Amino acid sequence: MQASSQVVTVVVLLADPDAPTVVAKRLARTLPARLAEKSGRQRRFTVEVVSRPFTADAEDPSTLMRRIVEDGSAESWDIVVALTDLPLHSHRRRLVVDLSHEHGTALLSLPSLGGWRLQGKARRVVEEAVLSLAASRSPGCERAAYRRPPLGPFAGRLAPIRPGPVDEEELADLRYVADGPRGYLKLLVGMVRANRPWRLVPGLSKALAAALATGAIATVDDTVWSLATSLGTPRLVVATVGSVGLMIGWLIVDANLWHRTTEGSPEARQRSVLYNTSTLVTVTIGALVCYVGLMVVSFVWALFVLNGHVFASATRHPLNAQNYCTLSWFVASIATVGGALGSGLESDEAIRAAAYSTREQERRHMLQGEHDG
Repeated sequence: MQASSQVVTVVVLLADPDAPTVVAKRLARTLPARLAEKSGRQRRFTVEVVSRPFTADAEDPSTLMRRIVEDGSAESWDIVVALTDLPLHSHRRRLVVDLSHEHGTALLSLPSLGGWRLQGKARRVVEEAVLSLAASRSPGCERAAYRRPPLGPFAGRLAPIRPGPVDEEELADLRYVADGPRGYLKLLVGMVRANRPWRLVPGLSKALAAALATGAIATVDDTVWSLATSLGTPRLVVATVGSVGLMIGWLIVDANLWHRTTEGSPEARQRSVLYNTSTLVTVTIGALVCYVGLMVVSFVWALFVLNGHVFASATRHPLNAQNYCTLSWFVASIATVGGALGSGLESDEAIRAAAYSTREQERRHMLQGEHDG
């Protein structure tokens, strides 16, 4: 009898494909129980996850909120919280979350939460947003009551989150933004995390195969031995920077990862800079991981195949630990250049996913497919 008197609120987590959907599914496992516990009322919550490219061909918060409201009305959802991995801006500020208590909707930009403890931060924001939206839709609730900021206690350690301006014609009635240089840095780190740079390494399988073959040959070449022992640390650093830089440039050009905007607005240019910076950082991390891997493999390979007497007679240097490391370092640079130029890198899905602009194109195709179907 007590269960039948409970008010059931349907909460839908509308998530963009890929990373936001993963976050939403993890939230849905514990969200109903946590919401029921925190609501302190005779209320029960059911949480559903809907994966849909709702941000396709739009990056304006007002446009996205209208889409969310239309979807919620068409599906008769009580509360809709939309999650996206796109960086959103409003009034040249970095948007964290928009809320519309009148329509029971919220829009959360995941990168604005940063790159550390993303799941926990997203859970806290979603919980506070849902509780605020649910309270505003309770019978007898006045508008002034739900004007109170629901995320007051929530502030990032690196970049405090604070209320932002909302235009009268917008559907949102409450907005939180991340200001300042630290807010920009936090957003950039969140974008790089959303790109998931660790997925870039498996996408370089052909480059790695060519690089390993180049490194295996270079390790047993006596000319390479002589060069490695004669080069000082500054030249080895230059070789590292040059080879990694060549790999990064090749990946960006070959996979067409650079974002070019046709809009002339300051916000469009700001988004373009963010896209390209996050792509550059993502590809750099992937290239550095490959470089370190090549160095380790070259070191192990040298331990097995090199002979100390042959090495000493060719270079007039003993084959000690220092020369093992120096040779492996130099061979990794040679192998990186060989892998970048000789492998014919293909535009792999993992490489394309390193750029927001490319993933946005994929979402447009997905949305067009839904309309055609």
